[in-house]
Amino acid sequence: MTGPEYAPPHPALGRPYQHNPKQSRLKPQTVEQDVLTLARERLHVLFERFDHVSVSFSGGKDSTIVLNLALEVARELGRTPLDVVFWDEECIYSENVDYVRRVAADPDVALRWMCVPVKHRNACSSESPVWSPWAPEDRHLWIRDLPPEAITEIPGYDYHDPANRLSVPEVSGLLFPPTLGNVVQLLGIRADESLIRRAAVSRRAVDNYIVKDTGGYGGANNLQHAGNVWKAYPIYDWRTEDVWLAPKRFGWDYCRVYDLMDKLGFSPPRQRLAPPFGEEPMQRLDQYHQCEPELWDRMVYRVPGAATAKRYSRTELYAFGEVPEKPPGITYEAWLRDLVQANFPPKEAAQVSKAIRSHLRMHYRKTADLLAPTADHPLTGYSWSFFIKIAMRGNFKDRRQPNIGRRPPEQVQRMHEKYRADLAPYLEELAALQGDTP
Repeated sequence: MTGPEYAPPHPALGRPYQHNPKQSRLKPQTVEQDVLTLARERLHVLFERFDHVSVSFSGGKDSTIVLNLALEVARELGRTPLDVVFWDEECIYSENVDYVRRVAADPDVALRWMCVPVKHRNACSSESPVWSPWAPEDRHLWIRDLPPEAITEIPGYDYHDPANRLSVPEVSGLLFPPTLGNVVQLLGIRADESLIRRAAVSRRAVDNYIVKDTGGYGGANNLQHAGNVWKAYPIYDWRTEDVWLAPKRFGWDYCRVYDLMDKLGFSPPRQRLAPPFGEEPMQRLDQYHQCEPELWDRMVYRVPGAATAKRYSRTELYAFGEVPEKPPGITYEAWLRDLVQANFPPKEAAQVSKAIRSHLRMHYRKTADLLAPTADHPLTGYSWSFFIKIAMRGNFKDRRQPNIGRRPPEQVQRMHEKYRADLAPYLEELAALQGDTP
């Protein structure tokens, strides 16, 4: 981006970083150092403050940058071998496996190759909203054989009952017991990838890249957390062009599946390695089909709904784009209840209902205005359409957020007009349902 709020990228990773005041909770400030220097400075601070430093490594481009910069600092400070944790999600590219093995061959890396059944989101199917890689009950469906480097047990974690399995954030506390002292996990999360990630590093003016690890999405299930674990995002201010310039400049190895994605025409923002079946990643399932057809053939049988999601993930079947029209003769509240019960098993339906109630409370804490069917409320950004999408797709990681932000007065006025026009017919329908004269 160019303009007064962003400096253009420098060809040698020399781009100054500046907060965007329209999307940040902090006051805008310009920093003289380039993003590479800032990342190195943050890593020095982290190695000095924490007893144990661990890199959360996926094989993706962002964690590759974090790994190489952390190794650079660890070698300088005599803190090798560096602890590196790789969660093998089973449904991964064969080149990703090869790349992780190349990383593990570095004598300065102590890699933990985790092949433990944990809970992953499966947004491809409302009937099977979670799945677990390497689950023993699904051994006949495994995508590939268990790698010889695999760690299959974590002390204190009982994964044998599928109903009691935890997500990676919830179980991570077991990887870092109090005997290690204060621990920091280094993650390759960048602010320009989503508003949620931007918000995570916009809460504090000092050490905004260091956050307490609450053990999952709220931490309610993480009974084993000892309170000694933090997370840090040392490259949060990097952009995609910075991420790809660093390996070229320093000759770093990387996962070559990105080269294949590039040849197939996938733009850099779409070139991501992530658990494939979540709400956002399932929109890119076609990448697996094109990049590694044999892998995709096995994925179709591994996770319920994968084949359907590949074809229809960006349609209203999965609540993308326009949502279905509300049936006549029923309120949005009643329709929401019906959708949640129809789309999710009881346990997940309770989670979705809780998320909907939480967002509704946020709306009515700010205003007494009723929600309009599709038009965002000018103050809160909520509409019934927002909640219908949650009722159809879930929001288990709380990534779906209302469309709010600072707007010029003329835009706010237009939003008010659109909101009132959209709300008026629904008010008439409510009056008719209640037996009143419209």
